[in-house]
Amino acid sequence: MLDTTGRGVAQSPSAASQRDMRRHNLAAVLRTVAAHGPLSRAAVADHTGLTRAAVSSLVDQLRADGLVAEVGRAPSGRVGRPGTALAVNERGPAGLGLEIGVSHLGACVVDLRGEVRVWLHRDTGNRGRDAAEVLAELSALAGRAIDRAGAEGLRPVAAVLSVPGVVGADPGVLEHAPNLGWRQVAVAGAVPSRGVPLRAENEANLGALAEVWTGSPGPDVLHVSAEAGIGAALVIGGRLFRGARGFAGELGHVPVHPSGPPCGCGARGCLERYAGLEAVRTRAGLAPDAADGDVVAALAARAREGDARTRGALGRAATALGTALTGAVNLMDPATVVLGGAYAELAPWLLPGMRRELAARVTVRPWRDGQLTVSVLGRRGPLLGAALSTVRRIVEDPVAAAPEGGWAGLRG
Repeated sequence: MLDTTGRGVAQSPSAASQRDMRRHNLAAVLRTVAAHGPLSRAAVADHTGLTRAAVSSLVDQLRADGLVAEVGRAPSGRVGRPGTALAVNERGPAGLGLEIGVSHLGACVVDLRGEVRVWLHRDTGNRGRDAAEVLAELSALAGRAIDRAGAEGLRPVAAVLSVPGVVGADPGVLEHAPNLGWRQVAVAGAVPSRGVPLRAENEANLGALAEVWTGSPGPDVLHVSAEAGIGAALVIGGRLFRGARGFAGELGHVPVHPSGPPCGCGARGCLERYAGLEAVRTRAGLAPDAADGDVVAALAARAREGDARTRGALGRAATALGTALTGAVNLMDPATVVLGGAYAELAPWLLPGMRRELAARVTVRPWRDGQLTVSVLGRRGPLLGAALSTVRRIVEDPVAAAPEGGWAGLRG
């Protein structure tokens, strides 16, 4: 706050405390409506422990901001006239997810309910291509997604880009994506999305968060996935563990045979050399352009048909995955290990070998086969997680997540 001379004026602690309390209560009401709605105002008060007068004031603000809407009558469970039902708004603020894969681009818009309203996918080979060319194509796809969302009354307020590589301290820069052949690519400014701010995030991290946010495995998960490489993400209490510098999760470069073949990272015998999709494809004798480039679908089809070479390649991958995961399980003691991404589609041929290795090697703690599960999202996880990231930020703290100019400016 400034006085007439432009100098800051100290505000009373009580005023700051009141603002913080209202911010906290706004988030509590929005989270309650998102999790349990449609609800009456009385039911919101019961869930949150706030007075009905406080809830009414907070709901009025959330409605004015376009975050909550009235959707009819809701029985209150009490004698008397039923209250008006409240739900998160199916129109208005939304999250935009974007994705760059080695063989595809994607865009997704999710509303505040977490419902997918727009889903666009384009198959295209991006390995070794000029980054600017790929980002220009992604920008066009993002524009189409925003247009389609707008036709349904949705306004994306932020975008998250899923990338198959390392994102460091600057969320607008892709530091290294070895399977694309990119280094130090500024993605935030290169994907203009009509004023929607953008940040990048690793695909494995987003896949893990999407799994937790959709409620399948619980809040404590070690998520293992394969796209171009092999990634892992550890979620503890619903929060992503990033490591000291943000590089946690490089499971693909854990050595399973120290004297094994050289890896592109410079080491030898890395997991990717045994369980990465390229390694499995080669060992199965599958041509790189099989099934129009969908190697995962082609491998699954051949395995279902009983092809011995393909099943042998998947069995060898399962042994390597189980070996590498043993160290992670012993070190981190996750409640659940989720097999995601492309691995989810290959799970019928991976799970037996992985479970065998884990049962034999995890000896310092009880291990149950049921702790290794399969993702319900599969290859959709990273893009869905990218779009849900914005929605989660809004629901967790609508004040902090407000776009520049506030929610009223968005509606205008």
